[in-house]
Amino acid sequence: MRIKDRNIVIINQAVNYLTIGLANEFKKKFKNVVLITGSVHVQGEELNKNIDICKISKWNETHGISKVIIYFKALVSIWYLLMTKYKNYEVFFISSPPMGYLLNIVLPHRCSMLIWDVFPDTFKITGMQLSHPVYRVWSTLNKSSFKKSYRLFTIGDEMAGLLSQYIDKNKIIVQPIWSIFQKNDKISKMENKFIKNNNLESYFIVQYSGNIGLTHKVEVMVTLAEKMQDHDNILFQIIGRGPRKNTLKQFVIEKSLKNCQFLPFQSDEMFPSSLSAADLGIVILDETTSKGSVPSKSYNLMSYGIPSLYIAASDSELQNYADKFEHGKCFSENELDKAEEFILKLSKNKEYYKKLSSNSEKAASNFKRENAAKFVEKYLNA
Repeated sequence: MRIKDRNIVIINQAVNYLTIGLANEFKKKFKNVVLITGSVHVQGEELNKNIDICKISKWNETHGISKVIIYFKALVSIWYLLMTKYKNYEVFFISSPPMGYLLNIVLPHRCSMLIWDVFPDTFKITGMQLSHPVYRVWSTLNKSSFKKSYRLFTIGDEMAGLLSQYIDKNKIIVQPIWSIFQKNDKISKMENKFIKNNNLESYFIVQYSGNIGLTHKVEVMVTLAEKMQDHDNILFQIIGRGPRKNTLKQFVIEKSLKNCQFLPFQSDEMFPSSLSAADLGIVILDETTSKGSVPSKSYNLMSYGIPSLYIAASDSELQNYADKFEHGKCFSENELDKAEEFILKLSKNKEYYKKLSSNSEKAASNFKRENAAKFVEKYLNA
């Protein structure tokens, strides 16, 4: 039942399927729902036609001062829109710009936020120390922002623990998100056009698919490929883009690694086929930041019943998933010998593979689209 005269603005500079799901659920309850965004990427679920879109500067894959400028322009636009056109709306901040939620310190609105990357903690990947002015200022602002928030969401227990340095943990609402794929529609290798197009029929494919950025230490994939280059049937496949890609490709060339393949991001149409090609999915997070993030690819792998290899810290959410669901293994960067043993066991032991594949599909039941409705329910009733 829709709540009369209750309106909400959802802010995400780069809207994806998660934001669309949340917006659609809010529209079932609120009179008016508005998305303030730079772009809307539809994957599967369409955005309700009765949800208004208000455009700001578009987020794009850039670095350094250019990224700061894009974020700052977005912040100014968001502040202006909230203080004028949407001054009587509730506000829900998601993801990007990463400092956007800090605006609630100076806004008169009822503001809430969903934190799925914890800043400034993520900056540790760059070597930033706790004493750095940016770290100290952002940490201080977090305490003020979170204290003033109406609802504060995050997606896992370890992330809630990390956020508790800024706010009483009792105020943090933990609610998991969901996969793009809602059922196991994995395409068999015999029918998979991605496998046919790339001549992959004879390989056990260890796949990384996603951004090759600062928090994703994809060089671990190349190190594993180098360690396992004598196993001709195992292919390490890296799909994506990012600032480290060219360096990694050069390393592969220098080492003459024939078991490591680089491919660009696949189209939305091809994505189900490329994901289905993976025999083992790999998710990598730098250990200094892995407690404060969970890549969405983790849930997509589960939904297709694909076992996972996590490279992350022992206190990460990914380690929790591996322990709880037994659908894969989590190792630190110093345990690549164990990771190698795990890959070999999976590639040779069909019963073991079948067990982890089944566990992965069972794990996916915790990360279904219904979780979007749970966000809205907790927003209204927490």
